[in-house]
Amino acid sequence: MAAPFFSTPFQPFVYQSPQDAVTPFQILGGEAQIVQIMLKPQEKVIAKPGSMCYMSGSIQMENVYVPENEAGVWQWLLGKSVTSTVLHNTGSVDGFVGIAAPTLARILPIDLAIFGGQMLCQPDAFLCSINDVKVNNTIDQRARNVIASAEGFLRQKISGQGLAFIVGGGSVVQKNLEVGEVLAVDVSSIVAVSATVNVQIKYNGPIRRVVFGGDNLVTAVMTGPGIVFIQSMPFHRLSQRIARAVTSPNMRENPKFFFQIAIFFFLAYVVVVSSLILTDV
Repeated sequence: MAAPFFSTPFQPFVYQSPQDAVTPFQILGGEAQIVQIMLKPQEKVIAKPGSMCYMSGSIQMENVYVPENEAGVWQWLLGKSVTSTVLHNTGSVDGFVGIAAPTLARILPIDLAIFGGQMLCQPDAFLCSINDVKVNNTIDQRARNVIASAEGFLRQKISGQGLAFIVGGGSVVQKNLEVGEVLAVDVSSIVAVSATVNVQIKYNGPIRRVVFGGDNLVTAVMTGPGIVFIQSMPFHRLSQRIARAVTSPNMRENPKFFFQIAIFFFLAYVVVVSSLILTDV
């Protein structure tokens, strides 16, 4: 059984697979964490490309294409990687690898055997895995669940009976939903949900909110039973804060300034064209 995700830094844990194979690991650090995994000879870790921070001399690293990735072409078109990094201990002694979170995020160990062998995650939530874990980036065919962005267009499904490590920005909260219990969460704040949770997308208010303030425009209404992991600082929200801080003072105070100016000129154009048409009539 995997350790709880709210572990204290530098605390060692032991994962025991269904085949009784034991793999020690540590989650190091506070907000920008690293998971250090011990590997026996011939054992391997599958990791997200670019996430390897350090490794012992007996570890060999290789980038491979994962054929079960159902949305590989869509990922490539959206500028995302379609490969995975395999870290294999080819030596005769125990080795170790350090896998780092890509942002200011916490690393959550998820024992898939406890969650019925499947978890649905936000895109790019997967960090690395041990043993039997498959990662599929799939497209949600239900029109009501399609959001006009890459983060809503792709859904990451993690399945198998192994141990997966996922990341959540800021602080992470775990909610255990009972049968029929309802929870509404901002779409960008969802890290992962168990497959038993029913998720419905809800648009809050008319489309004009997109122009005059689109915060919390889309929420996910989730109905139990199941478990939901919620993050306090999604990466896109963090990047927006940084972008506002480095822009000019006018744009920092009103980041939608240029968009509002464009709408003003468009409306002025419509008024002028309409007046000319009415004059000709």
